[in-house]
Amino acid sequence: MQLNTIRRGPTEGGGVPIVFIHGLGTSAHSWDACAEALADRYLTIAIDLPGHGDSPCPDDDPEAFTRDAALADIDDVLASVDGRAVLVGHSLGGYLALAHAATRPNAVRGVVAINTGPGFRDPDKREGWNTRSRRNAHRFGVPERVTDLNLQHDSVVMDRLGDITTSTIVLAGGDDRPEYQGSGQYLERKMPEARLVVLDGGGHSMHEDTHASEVADIIASFAVSLP
Repeated sequence: MQLNTIRRGPTEGGGVPIVFIHGLGTSAHSWDACAEALADRYLTIAIDLPGHGDSPCPDDDPEAFTRDAALADIDDVLASVDGRAVLVGHSLGGYLALAHAATRPNAVRGVVAINTGPGFRDPDKREGWNTRSRRNAHRFGVPERVTDLNLQHDSVVMDRLGDITTSTIVLAGGDDRPEYQGSGQYLERKMPEARLVVLDGGGHSMHEDTHASEVADIIASFAVSLP
């Protein structure tokens, strides 16, 4: 599937490319403020996931909205840039960035995961999550089939956290639901190269509004620090 992308910044001579992955029910435009703050120094690419924004939303392909299909789509975007990129993901996008690092070691230079978690090892918790995701499709403004992107069918990220050597920043909003700070603390403990940063007053979508400049600054400082 060819995903729609929004590209900003220099195509040559800039810093490490930065690829943004949004959360369920939003779009590439959720990264506008961050991307515009970075585009003077970095090539930024914001992805519309399948069924979101201007990307296709097929109704006859049950495989179009799986995690593995989304990761393959992200591979195609990464292949379009020179050098290894930094993946920045929010919520579902953060999980996809972690899943990419877990299943494709060292394919990217770094990961920034914002208000997200690694999924569930307990099958009952996974099924509870899946049931809520399907039930709440209308709240996210997407067809139910699109919520398949958000479903958890295994514990591959949880199982491989200790093996992920990709440098990772985990951002959590101080005013977001407590489980996201808890997830961030867990990721920091389990991942060898992860560091948690909690932004005071930040909500779930802090990268869009209240903390866009701070998030952009953290991404920039992180990108500069990578070998």
